[in-house]
Amino acid sequence: MEVGIFCAFSELTSPEVMRAQLRAIEERGFHAVWVPEHVVLFDAYDSRYPYAEDGRLPGFRDGMLDPFSALTFAAANTQKVRLGTSICLVPQRNPVYTAKQIADVDYLSGGRVNFGVGIGWLREEFEALQVPWPRRAQRARDYIGVMKALWCNEVASYEGELYRLSACRQSPKPVQSPHPPIFFGGEGDPALRRVAELGQGWLGAKVLPEAVPERLRRLDELLAEAGRSRADIKIYIMPNRAPQPDFFPRYEDAGVDQIIHMVGGRDLDGYLSRLDRLAKMAFR
Repeated sequence: MEVGIFCAFSELTSPEVMRAQLRAIEERGFHAVWVPEHVVLFDAYDSRYPYAEDGRLPGFRDGMLDPFSALTFAAANTQKVRLGTSICLVPQRNPVYTAKQIADVDYLSGGRVNFGVGIGWLREEFEALQVPWPRRAQRARDYIGVMKALWCNEVASYEGELYRLSACRQSPKPVQSPHPPIFFGGEGDPALRRVAELGQGWLGAKVLPEAVPERLRRLDELLAEAGRSRADIKIYIMPNRAPQPDFFPRYEDAGVDQIIHMVGGRDLDGYLSRLDRLAKMAFR
């Protein structure tokens, strides 16, 4: 089973430390680097973060780098590790610019991008961007349609319910054909339906090994409705808890293709030590 590393790069991580972390991740055989997205954060907010008991987003008071800036830096400092967004907040972004950024990073990295997509949970962030909060799931569908048109066609156009793109050209195209794989985040049936209808993978969070089979049974039903099968889909899980040695075989037995863990550390030595411990657990 593959193992990915979630990297919350911020102003607390100097470029020199980022470079050392990225190279260490690749040298130890981890498969992917994943980075988050929030363009602004708030001291007080009414929205509830869905992966914490108290509804608060933990550990990001100092913000985070823009995901595509971070992945461009990662592309320049690695050779093989795949580069993913976990997640890109598609409905709060302009899809033409987003398509361009993804295609450029895929081009610069030699075809290593995994495009993790979410519809967002932080209403206040949408409001700061003056983007409507209602119908964001439908907006995400339309925006994915716009992006696929730009990636796959020399002359692209799109007619959707919430977005219209007149005939235009955008290049370079992604290296990966027909486009970088799209992983939808979320654990409920609507998210799994997006996976079945539009995606190449599911990026689930805080789903323990014993809960995976039921979600995959539901995904199989939705895939069948869409005329697809599990062979078309990769299953990636972020446990959102400290790694345990038994997690790796249990997730693999449940049908998971990649498990993604965050690695922390007060300094570079501490980070490398924790990375080594994770590698020992994962690759024994």
